[in-house]
Amino acid sequence: MAKKLVIKVTAGADAPERCSQAFTVAAVAVASGVEVSLWLTGESTWFALPGRAAEFELPHAAPLPGLIDGILSGGGALTVCTQCAARRDIEESDLIPGARIAGAQVFVSEVMPDGVQALVY
Repeated sequence: MAKKLVIKVTAGADAPERCSQAFTVAAVAVASGVEVSLWLTGESTWFALPGRAAEFELPHAAPLPGLIDGILSGGGALTVCTQCAARRDIEESDLIPGARIAGAQVFVSEVMPDGVQALVY
């Protein structure tokens, strides 16, 4: 079993099922004791802003705010892609508490060690 799970979300409200699956898997992994780093890229970047996750709706899916709370309160990391944030004029001070902005170098450093499993949604 991987000691760490790094999940990159490449979809937001534009692909709701794929987006919801990524957040759900991350929350379940954290609840199961797995170290999780969730990366928001593309349209999922918006969910790192206060109130934006509450706007997301998908029938029969757990609400994103609860999933995000579970990830962060369980020790998971939430990172917004540097370039994605810049393209949307998002600064670190705009993010929900516990989220950060970081770039490809940090992503690569997280996925390369032994015992890490990376997933992309």
